[in-house]
Amino acid sequence: MSETYYTGCYWLARQEPVDACAQRMEALFRHMGPLEPTWNRWHQTAATFEKARKRQVQPDAATLKKLLGSKAHRFGDTFSFWLWAGENEDEISAVKGHCGSAVTHMSSVCILNTPSLGSVAERVLTAPVLTGVVRAMALAWEPEFGIATSHEHRERLVPEGFPFPGTFVGWVMYFADSRGPVPPLPAPVQVEHLSDRGTIITLTPERFTVSNPDHVALAADVQARLQDAGLLRRLRPWGT
Repeated sequence: MSETYYTGCYWLARQEPVDACAQRMEALFRHMGPLEPTWNRWHQTAATFEKARKRQVQPDAATLKKLLGSKAHRFGDTFSFWLWAGENEDEISAVKGHCGSAVTHMSSVCILNTPSLGSVAERVLTAPVLTGVVRAMALAWEPEFGIATSHEHRERLVPEGFPFPGTFVGWVMYFADSRGPVPPLPAPVQVEHLSDRGTIITLTPERFTVSNPDHVALAADVQARLQDAGLLRRLRPWGT
């Protein structure tokens, strides 16, 4: 079985103007660029791959502001985005999400989906790169929670119902300081604190997979410790 992976960050009810969202997106792409060569050319979608390749987007704040503020990407006080990168149709990475909204019933989000097979997958589905992506998201978006993990592990933890962000563990996690301190965690877990932001937790130095019983057991142990520390809970409105 080939597991598929995603990285995401989430926050709730933090209203921001389009300028601020565009600046955060620019920061995200700036931090992500050094992690993977194909993440330095981003494109909008189109009817075909070849047409989409011609719709390259410069990831600077001024260009992203125009994109986010366009009629097709604005819904009330929410600004949405969907950009992709890749040299061929079978190895595409995509960044998507929405930001800027004050609503409390739906979180703002930024998701990175990566290929599961091929040379890009071999490069990016590693602890250093995905920890780097979570770090980039934390620095750019200032979320309450972030995670990089496999869809298969998430489905094991949340077999029924909606997988509320912040309530389950993954390969790499981020908790804002507002959630509280991170408790001691067992080896080989790595913990990194980002000043004025939060804490990144990386469970394993090798690729985390549900086919490895040691990985699953470690995740269960860490989940119990974080649960006892009060870190695993649903998002709260920003600043509460």
